[in-house]
Amino acid sequence: MYRHLGGDAETLLAPVPLHRWRIWKRGYNQSALIAGALAKRSGLPCELGLLERVKATPPLKGKGPRERALTVRGAFRVPARMKPRLNGRTVLLIDDVYTTGATVSVCAKALKRVGAARVDILCWARVVRADD
Repeated sequence: MYRHLGGDAETLLAPVPLHRWRIWKRGYNQSALIAGALAKRSGLPCELGLLERVKATPPLKGKGPRERALTVRGAFRVPARMKPRLNGRTVLLIDDVYTTGATVSVCAKALKRVGAARVDILCWARVVRADD
């Protein structure tokens, strides 16, 4: 069960969303696929619409930490219809790759700003550089 991931019954799974143009081009959101699989195994609810990506951003590959943070600033929001779901709850935010944390940081701020008590991050892969 989810105990092994560190959550409880009040925890929601939420993938980092892609912008609609990127989904149309790619055909899938890998973070949503991971979140869906975790939901099936853990029994926790997966909220695909908990966050929206409202700003199309260029690929972050090759950008440094500061440039990544500037690129994703203002790119995510919690839709009004989802705000009541967050009140005092923990969100397990699912991302496919963690590089500098810029994307998950702005997502976590958006979730906490509207009522999430806690946001934990679970990623599939971590980029490690020689200078880390």
